[in-house]
Amino acid sequence: MRGSSRRLEGTKTVPRRLVTAVLAATSLLLTAGCSGGGSPPGGGGMGPVTTTPGGASPSRSAGPTPPAKGAVRVLRTVAEGLKSPWGLAPLPGGGLLVSSRDDGTITRIDEKTGHKTLLGTVSGVSAAGEGGLLGIALSPGFASDHMIYAYFTSASDNRIVRVLYDEHKPAGEQLGAPDTVFKGIPKGLIHNGGRIAFGPDGMLYAGTGESGDRGLAQDRESLGGKILRLTPEGEPAPGNPFPHSPVYSYGHRNVQGLAWDGRQRLFASEFGQDTWDELNAIKPGGDYGWPDAEGVSSDSRFIDPIAQWHTDDASPSGIAYVDGVIWMAALKGQRLWRIPLNGTKASAAPQAFLTGEYGRLRTVVPAGGGKVWLVTSNTDGRGKPKKPDDRVLEVQVR
Repeated sequence: MRGSSRRLEGTKTVPRRLVTAVLAATSLLLTAGCSGGGSPPGGGGMGPVTTTPGGASPSRSAGPTPPAKGAVRVLRTVAEGLKSPWGLAPLPGGGLLVSSRDDGTITRIDEKTGHKTLLGTVSGVSAAGEGGLLGIALSPGFASDHMIYAYFTSASDNRIVRVLYDEHKPAGEQLGAPDTVFKGIPKGLIHNGGRIAFGPDGMLYAGTGESGDRGLAQDRESLGGKILRLTPEGEPAPGNPFPHSPVYSYGHRNVQGLAWDGRQRLFASEFGQDTWDELNAIKPGGDYGWPDAEGVSSDSRFIDPIAQWHTDDASPSGIAYVDGVIWMAALKGQRLWRIPLNGTKASAAPQAFLTGEYGRLRTVVPAGGGKVWLVTSNTDGRGKPKKPDDRVLEVQVR
């Protein structure tokens, strides 16, 4: 059991006893069926990292195993002058939607010119600490319904809403009134989770935090410290592991990133407390150990991470899957991590890029053509970034 100290998002506490055991990662499939200038190749200063070796049971690969070493090149700054950016959603016809945690606004960025257009404010957002307007995602039927889903902190809880986006209205007035899809997720000054994404199965996934109340993570009746799986209407999704429950996995401290590989397998990044941050392969109904385990554990009840980092080197946020590799944005670590995969295992040691060059990194999203959009987080009130400015970058990765 860990102590009672609470590590703020991407800030430092005194490290505790390091965990040394290494166990196998668990292979999985979703139950749903279909359900500039960067660092040179080799990266910049990889810190203490642990990956789990081959698992006890084989996992199917999503394709050829990527090279052990990769490369990153920042192509350009797409836009700058952003305030507390958190979520990013590329529009199908061009343009990037970015949420502001503290202002509760959504802005459209022209990815060619960098021009910013304010869509409007999402009403009901109550920003404080790590809470506010967090993740955003487009409806699976966005081409016809023009709905944007958003996860935010209200005066009473964390919740998921959807708002109508009408680009034909004047700037600042393009968002409709929020329609609450799901509510009742515990809120706090810390550990609000906030990442949402529609999976390959068309279901809505949400990463939540335990809001500083550690016991919620192991309580399957609580929505805190979980990955939730919902229908687009906010009901528990068909095929969920626990009857009539939105809970997909539990035992999480603060889930910050969600991504799927080419075989529809889900991966998630998670804040540790003082010792280990995690990248996990998510198994339906799986218990990921918090607060009884942080990082790799010798307890067979818990599923071990496929990679773990000391908290100074990561404090992970968004993740993206590109060509067999998970790319993970790090806040306190101020770097972009590359984790090559072989199925649901890390196939080589993680590699760090852009260390310290752009400050805190919040969100990473596939941009097509072996590229990602990368969002910084230097105006979120954490740490002491050298450049207190936030931007969206276009980055070539391999």
